Amino acid sequence: AQIVEERDANGPYESFHDFARRAPEQALNKRAVESLIKAGAFDSLNHPRRGLLMCFESIVDDAITTRREEEKGVMSLFGELSEEESGGWSSEITIPDVQFSKTDQLRHEKEMLGLYISDHPLRGIEHALRRLTTHSIRDLENLEPGMVTIGGVMSGLNRRFTKRGDQMATFTLEDIDASIEVTVFAKVLAEFGHLLDNDQIVTVSGRLNKRDDAPASFSAQKIVVPQNLHNKIPEILISLPAGFSSDKLDSLKGIISEFPGASPCKVQLAGGKVFDLGPTALVDFEKAVAPLRLTFGSNAVKIV
Repeated sequence: AQIVEERDANGPYESFHDFARRAPEQALNKRAVESLIKAGAFDSLNHPRRGLLMCFESIVDDAITTRREEEKGVMSLFGELSEEESGGWSSEITIPDVQFSKTDQLRHEKEMLGLYISDHPLRGIEHALRRLTTHSIRDLENLEPGMVTIGGVMSGLNRRFTKRGDQMATFTLEDIDASIEVTVFAKVLAEFGHLLDNDQIVTVSGRLNKRDDAPASFSAQKIVVPQNLHNKIPEILISLPAGFSSDKLDSLKGIISEFPGASPCKVQLAGGKVFDLGPTALVDFEKAVAPLRLTFGSNAVKIV
């Protein structure tokens, strides 16, 4: 609140150095400032988060020292000089131009804010991951209890002991649209516990449990860490009914022509035989899937 009050009273902060000079000293608590950096609070000032974390303590210390000297009437040698007047010399600490990896940056956002802000760990691989599952996590809302496979990124991992002395674990599994708590009991934990880690992308096979009005829960029976998700190109499989019309084929040709891309397009005939339409029928599946489902039916078009 004090940081915002200063900004509202005297204008936006121009840089992190300006922030350190102006923000109330009580607000310059190093743990609090570190949290702000990790959450992206200074992104609009064009400072890289990793670079800022490397030097923010020194910047804050210098700013506080200067303030106290000024309160005592002590003036820096260059304090009254502009950058031009001092020959371009500046006493400001340079913020290194180094960035966090996407994984580390998103992990910090999740730790500080409880959610991802700048991106999502599954962005760009969500469809490849979806092909390894039977349902999305949101699908589970309308699903009857039973065995399913879901996938996502782990967070909130908590290992603990039951009253009987057995070790178990719980974690939140989150995909692009939803999340669910997963329980891993002792027998499964003994086999797959080495795979469990926050920010790990996994598929989890197990049992969906629903009781009265209680939130749905999920008991893991198998956990897999998928490999090479970025290298997998989704394919589109279209199930054609017996006696389909030539109009349907013309529509298919038109959609393929309108949305060229990298995903192979295959058709499955009523008898079960699958035909690959070949290298001239590659489509942008994200753009093509909606018109294909409008033409052939939502259940007739699958991403595999």
